[in-house]
Amino acid sequence: MTKFRHLIWMVMAAAGLMLSASHSFAQQPDVGDQPGLLADDSVELDPEFRKQMVLYRTTEAPGTIIISTAERHLYLIQGNGRALRYGIGVGRDGFQWQGLVNITRKAEWPDWTPPPEMIARQPYLPRFMAGGPGNPLGARAMYLGTTVYRIHGTNRPDTIGTAVSSGCFRLVNADVADLYDRVPIGTKVIIRQKPEL
Repeated sequence: MTKFRHLIWMVMAAAGLMLSASHSFAQQPDVGDQPGLLADDSVELDPEFRKQMVLYRTTEAPGTIIISTAERHLYLIQGNGRALRYGIGVGRDGFQWQGLVNITRKAEWPDWTPPPEMIARQPYLPRFMAGGPGNPLGARAMYLGTTVYRIHGTNRPDTIGTAVSSGCFRLVNADVADLYDRVPIGTKVIIRQKPEL
């Protein structure tokens, strides 16, 4: 019986540690959201995260976007076993998600109104910021379904290939402008957390 109580105590302690760790992750500032910072366009992306045409087998129709958070890549399906691949920044631990959505809205140099849950986590953020070079949403934004998430540019190109956001998918401004011009409202977007086998 003593061993059983000890085991229960250990499980409860471990659960408490996991909860406090996940809470502390949620309280960490999003290093990618630095309002007013102008993008350093001299940042050179790792070759893996530069826009390029790649071989990509899928049954999805051309024009579909597939986001692989594990790989830190966004694929725009071209057909014939090919896709345009872009490097992206993704949500940090506790802010990654998966699903099937459509692009419901597009905006050039979008304004930024951080959602209430983001303000609660990061009270230092502005309540509103007009679009422009210092805006964390960057040059373009494509809004995903009815969620608060977007595919957008960034004023922190050094975060491409990392997991630091609050759930959005960010590209360097040149890449997000390129993608923006290629996809219409209604585009199907598939977000996957784990690579396919």
